[in-house]
Amino acid sequence: MKLLIVSATEAEIMPLLDHLDSSWAKAENKSYAKNGDVIEICITGVGMLATAYALTKVLLFMKHDLALQVGICGAFDKQLKLGELVYISSEQLGDIGAEDHENYIDIFEMGLLGKYVFPFINAELVAPRLSIPSINKLIAVSSLSVNSVSGNEASIKRRIEKFDCEVESMEGAAFHYVCLNENVSFAQVRSISNYVEPRDKSKWKMKEAIIALNKWLIEFVEMKMI
Repeated sequence: MKLLIVSATEAEIMPLLDHLDSSWAKAENKSYAKNGDVIEICITGVGMLATAYALTKVLLFMKHDLALQVGICGAFDKQLKLGELVYISSEQLGDIGAEDHENYIDIFEMGLLGKYVFPFINAELVAPRLSIPSINKLIAVSSLSVNSVSGNEASIKRRIEKFDCEVESMEGAAFHYVCLNENVSFAQVRSISNYVEPRDKSKWKMKEAIIALNKWLIEFVEMKMI
């Protein structure tokens, strides 16, 4: 199996990288091999622009059986636990649009893009469900991708009411968009590091979220990625 692991930063997958360095044969172009399986690492940089560029560049040069985006995220839904892993079943664009006085209108409402123009389905970038038990056992949630993460009551309230998503990140929509356009099998798995509320990093559990994510990742790659 050829697996592409996509992450915005090395820090989010450093335990996995340490594991691969010690347990897999390292090859060129940030790839590893073991027992016929190949893992390629793509560190995109933060945000949708960097993700779209880096991911497209990688996909042009190598065919993969699965592209897996991983990282941390914030949760709108406080029933989700900090450090819990979730599977992102769909993505929406949270801040591509216009302010209309006190209201926000997105590009679909502006008439600049149709809600059902490929790869969108009702303005969402939907991930096809895969037959991979270790992914399917995770809680499935909808995600909002934004260029500026929510950090004040007004923007949080508006985004919850308008998009009704459980989590928020800065890269997911770009990943879904590129994979859908390139017809690549893909999945996105994230670990919740904080709740989406007025910004207070003292409440975040980033270390715990990264540990939980990488524990799952290491088990995933060592179990023949099933």
